[in-house]
Amino acid sequence: MEYLIFLAAMVLFVAAVFLREAVGARQRERKFIESLYRNFGKLPDRKYTIENSAHIPGYFQRHRGKGQLDDITWNDLDMDAVFRRMNYTHSATGEEYLYWLLRSTGCGKEEHAYFETAAGWFSEHDKERVQLQLCMSRLGYTGKYSLYDYIENLDTLGKRSNVRHLVADLLFLPLAALLPFYLTYALLGIAVLSVYQIMTYFKDKGEIEPYITSFAYITRLIHTGEEICRLDIPVCRGKMDEMRDCLSQTKGIRRGSFWVFTASSSRTSGNPLELILDYLRMIFHLDLIIFNKMLRQLRDHLEAVDRLITLTGALEAATVISCFRASLKDGWCVPVFSEKTGIRIEAGYHPLLEHPVKNSIDAQRGVLLTGSNASGKSTFLKMVAVNGILAQTVHTCAADAYSAPGFAIFSSMALRDDLSSGESYYVVEIKALKRILDAVKEEAAPVLCFVDEVLRGTNTVERIAASAQILKSLRGRNVLCFAATHDIELTELLKEWYDNYHFEEEIRDGDISFEYRLLEGKATTQNAIRLLELIGYDEEITRNALESAGRFLESGTWQA
Repeated sequence: MEYLIFLAAMVLFVAAVFLREAVGARQRERKFIESLYRNFGKLPDRKYTIENSAHIPGYFQRHRGKGQLDDITWNDLDMDAVFRRMNYTHSATGEEYLYWLLRSTGCGKEEHAYFETAAGWFSEHDKERVQLQLCMSRLGYTGKYSLYDYIENLDTLGKRSNVRHLVADLLFLPLAALLPFYLTYALLGIAVLSVYQIMTYFKDKGEIEPYITSFAYITRLIHTGEEICRLDIPVCRGKMDEMRDCLSQTKGIRRGSFWVFTASSSRTSGNPLELILDYLRMIFHLDLIIFNKMLRQLRDHLEAVDRLITLTGALEAATVISCFRASLKDGWCVPVFSEKTGIRIEAGYHPLLEHPVKNSIDAQRGVLLTGSNASGKSTFLKMVAVNGILAQTVHTCAADAYSAPGFAIFSSMALRDDLSSGESYYVVEIKALKRILDAVKEEAAPVLCFVDEVLRGTNTVERIAASAQILKSLRGRNVLCFAATHDIELTELLKEWYDNYHFEEEIRDGDISFEYRLLEGKATTQNAIRLLELIGYDEEITRNALESAGRFLESGTWQA
């Protein structure tokens, strides 16, 4: 009777623990769903650390191809910040796919049609969007490393056999059969065998431990795919059909996975049931046996897993685009792709600016920007470049209207000395420019390029002479170049091939202000010396500098 009471108490205790966990999980899920509705259209609120963001380029690094932004352009335009601005993902798969998408400017009509249809549909169907976001949140993240980091190292595990584990488990059967007859010896044998199993368990478990997170993620990925396929999302039916095909190939990977993936948390969770299960794993090696089976299945179906990652990532990316569009309070548009090399933007702005000044441009040939320091030249170049990238990737522009062909996009803007190779700024710069000149010859698509202060790393005479020839080479029917410069001489040297635009400042009552409005023609004012005066430089320095500059403009010679 006492044993029955104890057993009933244990059952009630375990049931209470399960009930508490279930209620807590349900409450957390309800709050998360409420936040998805409440925060739609708001800026993403996410903290980034090296630990939680190192994995982000993982999918891109394994799916490189033509028509992708190179590292120089990505860094020049601070596209990491643009990525963070629109990162509404809730899974590592979606996050890595979004990064890849923003770098893949060679997306074609089929991809654009899918994203436009799906994103538009999710914008109008809140319930289904939230359901998909909830599925992706259950998939979650992989930690510091990309799933591909683990997959690529599967070969280091070698061939893993279950023979030793199964033989040891079978030895428990005769020992258990001896219990009624030789209790002491049978218990001793079971104890010795259990100790042996526990000791060998930790050695084998240490070998597979680094892969537990990735295998757990793959099983969640499969489960997430199954959940998604039960949703009613008619605009994604094609991708969901592909997903079902992948799931039919990978369903064997999940079999028995419970024993593997509850092991990692049991020693820290304090849940009595999980502790009991943990001892069963250590004694019978259940998780090791199942892991080895899963490993064989995964190696046989890596392509299906990769495709499943792509499909779930593309589905979440569509929800991201709908959220991003809703967050663009200053307006957005669907791009129009034309056959002409020119680009037209109406009321365009940079999506990272909180209070942007909108500008329009209709460029059918090269654009040369002049103007004073801090007047807005670099921001304008980035506005045009970022909108070109957004148009060709997420089919969304921060503008009232956008029209252009599909470009191969390059820049040479925010370069630095390369200390690791010992290359000076000038060498780094001319190499960056050379890659653009090569792309004009090699790319099938027309090239859209952006150059900020061409050849700033050398002397004035050689800079102007070389800059004129380089920019002259970046013109033609297969290239459109936007360049900013302080060398006003270039506006005359290149006027046959480039349209001149400028930004200017206003100095009033000892203060300087900028309107950040794009104006036609070349700049007529300069402010570098006046800025010295405004921040308190000695009057003699600024007066002599102004006089020296004036004499040079009149005579063409310098006097100190």
